[in-house]
Parts: sequence; C-alpha cells; structure tokens
Amino acid sequence: MVAGEASGDLLAGLLLQGLRERWPGVQAAGIGGPKMLAQGFDAWWPSSKLSVFGYVDALRHYRELVGIRTALRKRLIAERPDLFIGVDAPDFNFGLEAPLREAGIRTVHFVCPSIWAWRGDRVKKLAAAADHVLCLFPFEPALLEQHGVRASFVGHPLADTIPLEPPREAARNALRLAHDDTVVALLPGSRRSEIRYIAPALLQAAALLARQRPGLRFVLPVAPGLQDMVWPLVNELAGGAEVELLEGRSHEALAACDVTLIASGTATLEAALFKRPMVITYRMHWLNWQYMKRRAYQRWFGLPNILSRKFIVPELLQDAATPEALARETLAWLDDAPRRALLNERLTELHLTLRQDTARKAGDAIAQILEA
Repeated sequence: MVAGEASGDLLAGLLLQGLRERWPGVQAAGIGGPKMLAQGFDAWWPSSKLSVFGYVDALRHYRELVGIRTALRKRLIAERPDLFIGVDAPDFNFGLEAPLREAGIRTVHFVCPSIWAWRGDRVKKLAAAADHVLCLFPFEPALLEQHGVRASFVGHPLADTIPLEPPREAARNALRLAHDDTVVALLPGSRRSEIRYIAPALLQAAALLARQRPGLRFVLPVAPGLQDMVWPLVNELAGGAEVELLEGRSHEALAACDVTLIASGTATLEAALFKRPMVITYRMHWLNWQYMKRRAYQRWFGLPNILSRKFIVPELLQDAATPEALARETLAWLDDAPRRALLNERLTELHLTLRQDTARKAGDAIAQILEA
C-alpha cells in the first residue's frame, strides 16, 4: 500500500481496519502514516514524504520522490505481493501502479482522482494503472466505466465512523471548552506548503474576529511535524485571539466548534460529516493557481459544494481569501441560525448517501479481484 499525506493515511487506516476484520492474517507494507501504523502496517517510508502540493513543490522534491518510487517498484516486483493498493496520491501512485500491473501484480486504486473537476486526461493513466478503482462518491463508477475502467462505489469510510449526530459536548469536554463558548476551528491543512500559504490569512482573520467579538475561542489542529512552522505564525499574526494549538485532534475540533475556517480538501468533507458551517479557502503559489484555474471544469472547489452541485458554503480562494473576507463570512454564519439549520439538513442527507459500510464493500471488491 502507498498513502500520501494525512488524508490518505486516514483513509488507508480505515480500509486496513476493515481488511483485517475480513482477513485477520493480512500483512501490509509500503508507504504510510500513523493511522496505518496503528493497524499493524509496516512503513518502509513515512507518508509525509509524499506531502507535496502542486508543480512547484513537486519540482523541489522531484529527485527524492523518483528515487523512492524506483526503489519501491523494484522491491515490490521482487517480493510480488498478492495485491497493491494505491491510496489517492495519483501523481505518485499511477507511475508505480502501471509497471506493477505490467509485471503481473494486481493493482487497486482507492479514491477516484477528481477527473470530473480538473485534469480529465488522468483517466488514461488510471486505465493503464489500475485493475479496479474503489470510488468514494456515487457518480464516479459510471464516469470511469465510459473509459473502460472497472470501478465500485464503496462510500466514504469517514461517513461510517463519524456519527450522524456529532458528539459536540463530549468533544468540548475533551478540549476543555465550556458549553457556552463560541468556538472557531482553524484548519489550514496538513502540508507544509499549506501552512506557508493559508495559515497566515486564517490567523489574521482570527485576530480580526477577536477584536469584533471578544470572547471567541479558537482551536487549530496541527498535523505531526508542523508545530515548528505554526507557532511562530501564531505569535506573529494572531494578535489578541486566543488560539489553542492541538496535536492532531481535528475531529474533536470539528465536533466542538460552531464554525470552521478550513482549507479545501478532504477536511471539508470531514467538516460536512460533522455538520459544521464552514468557510472554505485555499491559497497556493501563483504559478500553481494559474495552472489549476485554467484547467478547472466546475464552479466549485470544495467537496460539499461539488457533491451538492451548488454553493451551500462559501469559498474564498487565492486573492479573494483576505483576512477581512474570511472574518466577514465567519460572522455571517454565527449570526444566521436559520441558515445553519438548513445547512445541517443538507449535510445530513449527504452523510446518509456516503454511509455505505465502506470496509465491507471494499473488501467484497478486493476479494473478487483476488479470486479472479
């Protein structure tokens, strides 16, 4: 298995848990993170090695990434596992899966790349790389089948693990937050590039919010290894805001908060499953932004909006993601109870659609591949 960054590690950990329930003796190794390690995964390299975003970041780490992929390919072809599962990270995994498949090793790709959002040309690489694709969203298998790619909708494992009714009080107790505190969760992302480009605006927005609404509490979950980047930014930019850094614990932060300022990505789906009002944002190197903007197929970037096919939550991207705009949209959620109630209804419907017992469905699909 290969999973990149925190979101892939989370998905792979949940998948591994289901596979172990079906096949207690399963052995899994490759590239992974702490969630996978907790399921007995043997990490030859940590998933943090793949935590890069965009072409600028990838170029900086190109030689190291190619070296890791080459070494891993040679080892897997020599050891010949029964199955290879690439979890997201398509730019890395497609270049690994294709030669493994050519060598006769069966390959599964878990998470359909967002060919429906941008870079549709990747479907050709996916067709060459994967024997089967496990899809998180219900519209994806039919789209892939048009291109000759076998696929199954397995739902989203987070929809199975996150309760339909978020454990707000338990999360607040765990984080030592009072019942009547108004809490804003700041989630700038799990990549170092995201901390560099997104965290400053979130912290400046927190400073503005603290001045406009004294008494607001802020929590900021920090991915492993990023504390050294985040602390100086908090000290420099947060002003009078009371920002508590958490070691991980993003789910508790989302369950406890009243609203979240959140980077576009898997975390926005987690926020949706916790039924939380959110302001989605993203900033990146300007070259990456120009590339993505020209190749986007849809009006939406955030997963809750993409899955709903309309803007149910605001998005502030790149130059629009100013501290003032972020603070304004946050206050708009806090001041509009009927809007929050309507959002809760929509997100509950989305949760039920994605709750499919992913571990069982994924296991059924994998069993068919192994028995073929």
